[in-house]
Amino acid sequence: MRSLRTRAALATAVVATAATLLAPGATATPSAAPDPNIPDVCQDRRPGPADPGAYGMQLDGSFRHPALTPVDEEHEHSFPGRNKTYDTHAYIKNMKVEAAYEGPDFTPDYFHTWQNIVDFGGRRYMFQYDRSEGRVYDITDVRKVKVVEKTTREDVGGDETKGNASWAPNDYWGASTVQWNKKLRAYVMVMSFEDKRQISELTDDPAHDKFHNPAGVRKLREKPGLKGFKVFRLDGPRKKDWKLLATVSTDATQKDPLKSDPNKPQQGSGSLDVPYWTGGRYMFLATAPDDTYSGTEYPTNLHSAGYQSWDMSDPVHPRLLDTWHLPGQRTGEDAAYRSNPRCGNHTSWMGARMPLFIPKPVEQGGRYAFAAMGGYGLTVLDISDPARMRTVSHLDLPPSVSGTEGDNIDVSQYERTGLVYVSGYPLTEDCYEPYKEVYQVDAKDPRHPRIVGTLPRPTPPKSAGFRDFCQRRGSFGPKRTGYYTNPGKHDAGVLGYGFYNAGVQFFDVSHPAKPAIEAYFVPKAYGPDTPDYAYGNQTHGVYVEWDRNIAWALTNHGIYALSAPKVLGKPHLTRPEKPFRTSEF
Repeated sequence: MRSLRTRAALATAVVATAATLLAPGATATPSAAPDPNIPDVCQDRRPGPADPGAYGMQLDGSFRHPALTPVDEEHEHSFPGRNKTYDTHAYIKNMKVEAAYEGPDFTPDYFHTWQNIVDFGGRRYMFQYDRSEGRVYDITDVRKVKVVEKTTREDVGGDETKGNASWAPNDYWGASTVQWNKKLRAYVMVMSFEDKRQISELTDDPAHDKFHNPAGVRKLREKPGLKGFKVFRLDGPRKKDWKLLATVSTDATQKDPLKSDPNKPQQGSGSLDVPYWTGGRYMFLATAPDDTYSGTEYPTNLHSAGYQSWDMSDPVHPRLLDTWHLPGQRTGEDAAYRSNPRCGNHTSWMGARMPLFIPKPVEQGGRYAFAAMGGYGLTVLDISDPARMRTVSHLDLPPSVSGTEGDNIDVSQYERTGLVYVSGYPLTEDCYEPYKEVYQVDAKDPRHPRIVGTLPRPTPPKSAGFRDFCQRRGSFGPKRTGYYTNPGKHDAGVLGYGFYNAGVQFFDVSHPAKPAIEAYFVPKAYGPDTPDYAYGNQTHGVYVEWDRNIAWALTNHGIYALSAPKVLGKPHLTRPEKPFRTSEF
């Protein structure tokens, strides 16, 4: 998730250190930060700014990315050949815009949102939200979408510590899964409560990051709020229809996770992103259970998340089964941490960003799960006994610093081909970081996963007037392929990615040795209500209704309903044939 940036200069200029390679280094004098859970295993090797002459447009019209850069989301990084202005044209191939909805009602956040689908009374609803800002849409008729409800903290300046008509103090709409629960005969929503990633206490400026700003670290540690998840029964699509069933802390220091006090500080990260739960017995979370899960170099993030399994047989009383992490993620595991080439770079996100990616639920006989661990790489786990999660194998991913590594794993094709698709995503604009490849990983033998290819890099059409999307301005690279919560069964041989300034890109992977881009929609860079600081964050997500063959593009200026008959099949633009109940595999 990107931070809500401003175009103001940082208070202090970036301090450049030698742009050393990512090889492990010797230990050095401990960091000035007194907090015992701030990594100081390796010497400070934060990359310096990239040499402007070492990257940019090439003679053949391609773009050469810098090999190594520091975290720097706040500045532009112009290069010869970059467009002078943001591109307001749109480009499309093998797709059709069925409807477009712009403006604040359709843009809860300019940088990132989550989505869910529910069906009530013959109507289909979409949730789009990010913490305090939430929207409920009636999307039954794709061409006549209506706003049903809006939640916000606009009247209190977005301050989450303050209550208003939408929210109680410290409450918000976290990343959620919504599934039908047979026991309750109702939708149940499990909602993550996690560390906030857009913060003012720390910045990526070296003078104010977690390594050099103990006061900022202390303020974050002292903040009250739930670190964990909440469970709701949904009796309708509106917030008033939510019935709270359980409030659960993932803080391992709590005596009883079901009876924690959210008005006091809690340890760890909380539950990150969309919990993996399909309405059955077992749930899997990404979480750092306490503050010793500290092994990450990212300058504003205090926790390195592993995974937990939970028994959800009774949604009112979730029960912890097991906790898993990689060596190096916890304070004191210095030898393992030092072995990672990112140690000391004060740049890399290390640890889980999302829960386990599971091709087949355990309840249906599934055995393996795939873990995207940021700078730690890819791990395969055996979860056939959720109370005893076991490491099967590990794969180090090629370093790609800065930007987010190891964020997403698409497992939709695994049962058919044995391949999973692993990717990070860009954090900076103007391609001021290594390109984030989508790796094809052969895991037919889960004990020996190996990279066997990459998906093709999107290129603009000739009519665009530029030859590489890096020239278009803004961020360029893959985000995610949506979530397992999409209604319907994911089509075989099709992957759709949000690709920031390259819009929505659909790949044909039916022949894995020859993946190809079959369809795309690249919208304009911004709309009339988009603030200029968000111009570069253009298409941050895609959410596909596989049962109606409709793809929703989520952008910095609104949402688009897209069809692609040659890729997704004939679209169904009205009431679905059957309501969504649980995710299909």
